[in-house]
Amino acid sequence: MIKHIFTDLDGTLLASDGTLSSGNVAKILASQLPVTLVSARAPMEMAFVLKALKLTDWQVAFNGGLVYAPTPQGLQILEEKYLTGDLAGRLITLIQIYFPQVSLSFYDLEHWYTASVDAGILYEAKITGQTPTIIQPTEFFQTGPHKIFKIMLITFDSEELQRLQYFLTALELKGITIQQSGTAYLEITHEAAQKSAGLAIIMAKEKLGLEETAAFGDGHNDLPMLKMVGWPIAMANAQKEVQKVAKFVTTSNNEDGVGAGIWRYLL
Repeated sequence: MIKHIFTDLDGTLLASDGTLSSGNVAKILASQLPVTLVSARAPMEMAFVLKALKLTDWQVAFNGGLVYAPTPQGLQILEEKYLTGDLAGRLITLIQIYFPQVSLSFYDLEHWYTASVDAGILYEAKITGQTPTIIQPTEFFQTGPHKIFKIMLITFDSEELQRLQYFLTALELKGITIQQSGTAYLEITHEAAQKSAGLAIIMAKEKLGLEETAAFGDGHNDLPMLKMVGWPIAMANAQKEVQKVAKFVTTSNNEDGVGAGIWRYLL
């Protein structure tokens, strides 16, 4: 009696190269089940999936920092949690000083910003198909109030990632949450931006019971979401901590794991 499916994007619904397979599209459309994307991505990076799956209902972006629905007139926002320009500017300055080699970028509602294009930016651009706006952060934050939904940090050095996470945690700044996504990303959002919070809003609005919901995920930031639903399903490529909380493990993100999991475990 599943009535709603929630799914992560990168490493879950999308293949490793950031594409959405025709097999997943066909299986999900054939299920005729409502689907909500729950992602760390910005809305502009989710748009091609919404179009392919013909999704018009509530979606969750920025790890739960934004609950919105796409409309012909633009985004209809149900809930938003963001960092103020002052807080985001302070964080960005500290990271630039102490971790200058880390790829740093950030997002408002409609733009992806960075001070320079490096290996991390090129990697993200290839996956998402987006092009960042080049700015100088100091000048940018002097232009007026800004709503910053996510600061994204990328490093392919696992030890540096650990040092960075320790440094940010040790700052003990109020109002933020720091989440690891995959093996190379740290994402800083508002403290209330959790995937589970986005699910709670939609489940309450749609009057969904626990056993009527299922979710698919692969990473650490999917754990709160998976614990919120009656039928948590992990990908074959998911981290071990994620597979431990799942009722089922489907095939990998490169093998149409979401579509396969819907038909094998939910229908």
